[in-house]
Amino acid sequence: MTNQKLRFGVIGCADIAMKSVIPGIQQSDFAEVVAIASRQADKATAAAKQFGIARAYGRYEDLLEDDDVDAVYIPLPNHLHYEWTLRAAAAGKHVLCEKPLALDAAQAQAMVEACADAGVLLAEAFMYRYHPRYARIKEIIASGEIGEIRGIRGAFTFNNAADTANVRYRRAMGGGSLYDVGCYPISAARLLLDREPVAVTVQGFLSSQHDDVDMMAAGLLEFPGDVALLFDCGMWAASRNTLEIVGSVGRIELPYAFLGDATFFVATDDDRREETFPPLNPYTLQADSFARSALFGEPLAFEPVDAVNNMRVIDACLRSMASRQRIVL
Repeated sequence: MTNQKLRFGVIGCADIAMKSVIPGIQQSDFAEVVAIASRQADKATAAAKQFGIARAYGRYEDLLEDDDVDAVYIPLPNHLHYEWTLRAAAAGKHVLCEKPLALDAAQAQAMVEACADAGVLLAEAFMYRYHPRYARIKEIIASGEIGEIRGIRGAFTFNNAADTANVRYRRAMGGGSLYDVGCYPISAARLLLDREPVAVTVQGFLSSQHDDVDMMAAGLLEFPGDVALLFDCGMWAASRNTLEIVGSVGRIELPYAFLGDATFFVATDDDRREETFPPLNPYTLQADSFARSALFGEPLAFEPVDAVNNMRVIDACLRSMASRQRIVL
């Protein structure tokens, strides 16, 4: 095994970086974190001390000027993804950017083009997709064991409504449940069906206590072949992150589809079995996959155009919610 590692700089000290992504990278075979930046220098210094990171910066720009940084991970609030991806690309850094990639598909497309023009990689940080269970689920679907896919049901909800100062509850910063967690079942349905939806219909619950962002949304995505995703997402509801793929003769159930235990179940009229996996950190798998592409030229597991397509669907969901109409894509 090579000792070469992709050297990451982390732009921001968001919870997702501190609790999940940095620890995940630290377990990686092909990546390491060598720098971290925050607009509050003391936060960057504290984070560097906590994780044994070599350099801490009080300005994002200083991290981008560090020649020892090969790639950046961007966990900033959604409205800052576009600006700092473009800046990172201009600085010659590969970019792993948190989901959703941008505020809309036009921004996402511009980010893809900027990274391509700069000759750097861009990936959206949907860590769940890197876990081998999703490849296994696609294998089961392709085998015909559950028959023809009739529909998918997905949910991702949690209750953080008391934290009214949270950036998730700021419209101008890309707040709302569709951006934050609805993007997951949308992404998963597109991944599992290998198709793009043709129409969407979404109803939302907007809260005046939370800057009128969607605190809950429920939607229908229509796919070619008369298959649909029924989903709901929320930030003021009991915690769930589930997925069910319903076939003509069976179904696949994921009690924890995006976070938590990787176990899933395959049920038919005659049988219900459990499929399990050894302990694997999806954040580490994500870091290793991205690093292998940057270091050794392996194809990206998910090309950045996928993020553009996911944003097109989210754009349509937001339009449907606002207009209370079915949106044809």
